[in-house]
Amino acid sequence: MTSTTDGTKESSRVAEWLRNQIIDGERAPGSKLVERDLAAEFGVSRVPVREALKALDAEGLVTLRPHTWAVVREFSAEDLAELDEVRSALEVLTFRLACQRRTPAGLARLRAALEAELAGARAGDRVASRRAAADFHEIVTDIAGNRLLSELSQTMRSRLRWLLGQHDDLLHVTEEHQVLYDAIAAGEIERIEALVLAHIESSHRQRLEHERAQAQQGIRG
Repeated sequence: MTSTTDGTKESSRVAEWLRNQIIDGERAPGSKLVERDLAAEFGVSRVPVREALKALDAEGLVTLRPHTWAVVREFSAEDLAELDEVRSALEVLTFRLACQRRTPAGLARLRAALEAELAGARAGDRVASRRAAADFHEIVTDIAGNRLLSELSQTMRSRLRWLLGQHDDLLHVTEEHQVLYDAIAAGEIERIEALVLAHIESSHRQRLEHERAQAQQGIRG
């Protein structure tokens, strides 16, 4: 029983490491993930690595290949368009509900995430700022207080966190989140839909700029 529990903990730990590395951009799309190499890197056997890769495949972050390896998922234009469509539908509802059901405790959590995002942006810490930006969206979902909506968001959590990290203008994204926070805090239900749609459109432009920057770096490299 203990060995099974320990193995589950190890696979969860490896999955968390890999998930963060992929979402934070440390492992580029298309990168090969070999069980033997990962086991040596993380100091574990190949079994928890194999289980971690299966979990990340289910989350949509890696693609399994035959013979004990996988690759970091490369999101196609169609994949991204579908994510944008689902995000647009869910976030309008999420932010509207958050406006209606906000509480002092929920707003305090949202303010803390916003402050962490701003601190990271000002320090030029891309990982910290992007993580806090994703936290901001997840806290809004919590504030919305709809269990089914939370379950739907959870099934896409890793892919959405990756998507929300595809930007380079950290301060601009933080400023947009400040506007959204102010609207939630003021209960501006009628205004929030337009703000959310504008934020998603801005995120789309930021992602395209990020992709161009990445492509140029690849050419120079």
